[in-house]
Amino acid sequence: MNQSPFASPSNTGLLANRYQLKQLIGSGGMGEVFLADDILLGGTPVAIKFLAQTVANTKMQQDFAHEALMSAALSQRSVHIVRAYDYGVSEKGKPFYVMEYLCGKSLKDLIPLPLPMFITLSRQICLGLQCAHQGINIDGKVYPLIHRDIKPANILVVPDPILNKLVKILDFGIAKVLNYTSTASTSRGFNGTLPYCSPEQLDGEKLDSRSDIYSLGIMMFEMLTGKKPWQPETDYFGAWYKAHHFEPPQAIADVNPSLKLPQELDNLIMACLAKKASDRPQNIAQILRVLENLGQPNYLSLPAKSIPSSPLASGLSTTVEQTCWQLLWPQDKPIQEIVFPQTLDIKQRFVAALLLMLSKQEIKNHTLSNRYNQFIFIESPHPMLLWVTLLYNRQLTPKWLPCYLDMQNLQNRRLVNSLAENEHYPLIFFTLEAPHTCTNVLSSRIDPTQRQMLKTWIKQSQNLPPSSQPHLSKHLLKQQYKQMQSQMLQRLESKPLVVSGHI
Repeated sequence: MNQSPFASPSNTGLLANRYQLKQLIGSGGMGEVFLADDILLGGTPVAIKFLAQTVANTKMQQDFAHEALMSAALSQRSVHIVRAYDYGVSEKGKPFYVMEYLCGKSLKDLIPLPLPMFITLSRQICLGLQCAHQGINIDGKVYPLIHRDIKPANILVVPDPILNKLVKILDFGIAKVLNYTSTASTSRGFNGTLPYCSPEQLDGEKLDSRSDIYSLGIMMFEMLTGKKPWQPETDYFGAWYKAHHFEPPQAIADVNPSLKLPQELDNLIMACLAKKASDRPQNIAQILRVLENLGQPNYLSLPAKSIPSSPLASGLSTTVEQTCWQLLWPQDKPIQEIVFPQTLDIKQRFVAALLLMLSKQEIKNHTLSNRYNQFIFIESPHPMLLWVTLLYNRQLTPKWLPCYLDMQNLQNRRLVNSLAENEHYPLIFFTLEAPHTCTNVLSSRIDPTQRQMLKTWIKQSQNLPPSSQPHLSKHLLKQQYKQMQSQMLQRLESKPLVVSGHI
């Protein structure tokens, strides 16, 4: 692989006058990945991938820019595709693109998987692929995107407060550019990963979504068994060409006799592995229907934290809940639909709470809604935190409860510290109709990962010099809030229906 122009850890220059490269965090056949800070967004960490091929002429640069643009647009539509922010070509001719920085595990390090987790992750992978295959509209034209390199190493699994485990598909839209610019060793101009390539991909034919479905079938086989459907004697092109074109895949039961799969799932995987594209499922929707049918009874066996608890099991202590019920609507607050944070002093312990006023009917409607939360922090130009709570019920319009907290304010830091220290915080409902009394107290659980982030942000806020530009940070947070809303709703829509009816 070509050496990256930024491989030296002593290099402190900026890429594209925006990205401060910090350290190499990964490398492979397609290039190198660096951790960097986006200085235009207050040092937000990002991942930058430098592709191994050099973009040598204007036509190749245009193709790369086009593919990167489509990949970035696609990532805005699906939470299951790694978010792409920017792209370019370095001064030394290396194409790069900028992605969200995610802390998770590669799927290749998690397999084999138990059946319930297999269904959960496979379903999310399919949702991401389906979004790409349906295409994106750019300047009035719809462009379907084929991945061309679906494999466990290109699937990242990250912790998520809503889904428990969230799938992110990497490297979308880049494989086509690599295929164009490659000087591969075969006369067909092949580029891909041999064990996961469809027969038509090895032949250098024009590909459609059914090629990704073939690769998906291989990956699903491996997710369940830890083995690939074929075991050729060598890893050379000729051996894999023979396997994909002429050799039938092994039976899952032969590879792992102790694995008892539903026949419908076994049939699905074998259909994905058909040599002829016309014999495979013709689109991802057909695969999703099978996974949905299989998933309904199995989700009850998932870890408890992946299924929201009943709204009646609040998680609040009796003392906290009793104090909340006794509260009165503050006299300095208007009588209207609003939400605001407040720190309660309960037996010399500070408890962060949300007070909100809604109509009686809306309070009644949301009594059985699930509660989710998310936090976004901006350090520069002014330290500010966005705390969002979402009341979600598929039969109702989502209710968003955002609060912007100036983190140079001591009271706000105390409130955020309470959020970091306590697993739950109360939502205290007051009626819009007179006499404006408290009529319900619910709670929202904060994921341990989020609580640790809050502690980190408090320390960062304490160490920053005074600033007088909170309005600028609030404006930036409002922009991120719009993106976050669509991401959270996508995640919730990705959740399977649970038999108990809480979701």
